[in-house]
Amino acid sequence: MRVAELWRYPVKSMRGEPLQRAELRADGIAGDRRVLVADARGRVITARTRPRLLGHHATLGADGEPLVDGRPWRSDDVARDIAAAAGEGAHLVAYDGPGRFDVLPLLVATDGAIEALGHDRRRLRPNILIGGVAGLDERTWEGRALRAGSTIIGVDSLRARCVMTTFDPDTLAQDMAVLERIVREFDGRLALNCDVIQPGTIAIGDPVELIDTVRAT
Repeated sequence: MRVAELWRYPVKSMRGEPLQRAELRADGIAGDRRVLVADARGRVITARTRPRLLGHHATLGADGEPLVDGRPWRSDDVARDIAAAAGEGAHLVAYDGPGRFDVLPLLVATDGAIEALGHDRRRLRPNILIGGVAGLDERTWEGRALRAGSTIIGVDSLRARCVMTTFDPDTLAQDMAVLERIVREFDGRLALNCDVIQPGTIAIGDPVELIDTVRAT
């Protein structure tokens, strides 16, 4: 097995950026989900209810600050786009707490499961895509760990999938049949909720080894 892809999403619910190398910290990939979309009351808004957010592309600038479609996330132009995509009063906020993740800091997908699904892997919004995995082997990994690069990643559970899988990552066209199939054939769960046991660096092409969980006591 090997690291096939790495993804970071500097703004939650927007398209992310592929990476060649990433720093894994205790709270996931450095720079991931640095900024959230909130409504006028400060409640977090996601693409589950505002799918037009997926039409915007978030990257991390050289200064470590997120960019939205190549523009500083605090710019007036971006503010107008966010309101148009997510409703009047919607705005971007910086937040580095654990609540910025839906479950755990990392989502790990495998090529075998994605091939079985038969749809674009970007619908699953993984942080790490592991190649060289046979079929649905990921479904036997819960409670174990993955060694990749200088990191060790803990595998907690299979991810329960939601309506975000139904949106085409390029056109935003919705196809509910994608989620219906995940529910029907995969018990509603695909890819893995993971955390970082041993921080370090990880890069495309790094070998990946499935090991027993090793955690500090």
